[in-house]
Amino acid sequence: MNPEVIITNMKKRYSGVSGTVNALLPVQAKTLSIGFVGTDLPGAQLAKRSHPDTFFYLSVWQAIWVSRKLLPNGQPRIWHVRRDPEMMLTIFLRDVLRFPIKIVFTSAAKHRHSWFPRWLISKMDGVISTTPEAASFVPNTTRVVPHGISLERFSPPEDKLTIWGRTGLPGKYGIGTFGRVRPDKGMDIFVDAMIQLLPEFPDYTAVIAGLCTPQYAGFQKQLEQKIAAAGLSQRIIFLGVIDADTVADWYQNVLITVACPRYEPFGLTPLEGMACGCAVVASDTGAFRTIVDEGKTGYVVPTDDVDKLTKAIRQLMDAPSAIAMGKQGRERVATQFTVDNEASGIATVYASIWQA
Repeated sequence: MNPEVIITNMKKRYSGVSGTVNALLPVQAKTLSIGFVGTDLPGAQLAKRSHPDTFFYLSVWQAIWVSRKLLPNGQPRIWHVRRDPEMMLTIFLRDVLRFPIKIVFTSAAKHRHSWFPRWLISKMDGVISTTPEAASFVPNTTRVVPHGISLERFSPPEDKLTIWGRTGLPGKYGIGTFGRVRPDKGMDIFVDAMIQLLPEFPDYTAVIAGLCTPQYAGFQKQLEQKIAAAGLSQRIIFLGVIDADTVADWYQNVLITVACPRYEPFGLTPLEGMACGCAVVASDTGAFRTIVDEGKTGYVVPTDDVDKLTKAIRQLMDAPSAIAMGKQGRERVATQFTVDNEASGIATVYASIWQA
């Protein structure tokens, strides 16, 4: 056990960062010796089954222990981190304990970091930004590498028009939004749009998939009360937390994926939906304007604008139109936003550090 790259995912709760790491691990383990530290993920389990000789689960202490020395070829071991505490740990190992390691950080934020994260990032040996805009806030960006999606994990069903029936929910078709139930994710905007649209389109049922933490229980309760007052409690359904192993099933179930957060650093949900054959409506944040091919795979609307969101969704609720856009969306992900492309871009950064 002597991994070339140690990848961390030390946050217990499954998040967008977790989703990125989850998709990348099996792909990176094909070509690199990977040590994984942190909360277990389905992708890590797959990597261990598929590549037992090049993928290793490590505790924090095991990762620290193996990092005391250079690799057998004399190169430094790389730690790839994505959160502030992980940067703090690796800077301590490298600069205080003098471990022979290099540190790579992925930055997705589309705003100027506060002074402490800026200082941490300035100490990185390599910085990957997920968009050109994110790179504009990080002067030491090494390379821009957009996130990608696993085409095997996220794939369209055989018959998108009939698959809704397997959910057991009312209607013929589904429309869904995926993410945390809280105001910055725009779940209230989605609910307001559905309250306007569903009476016009009786064949549709809307689903909201995602965790609601206790601090936002009141927010969800208010939405449920608004839905009940509109008489739509059977047609706007809160699914709660969807297991990472089954979230792709729900993208398959719906014809249209809506992502309308008020702010998003990058945002994977439009990519996941498109990979599963969904037409997409997204707010103008994150990388959504780059991801969505306007008028061909979906629409991008201003953030926090219920009327424009409603208008855009209405254009897609003709089922054949949504199917056609979903097919083009799948093709767009396959050519531009695959996890293999992302892994290749990251590997280029690793190689540049080793060559240096």
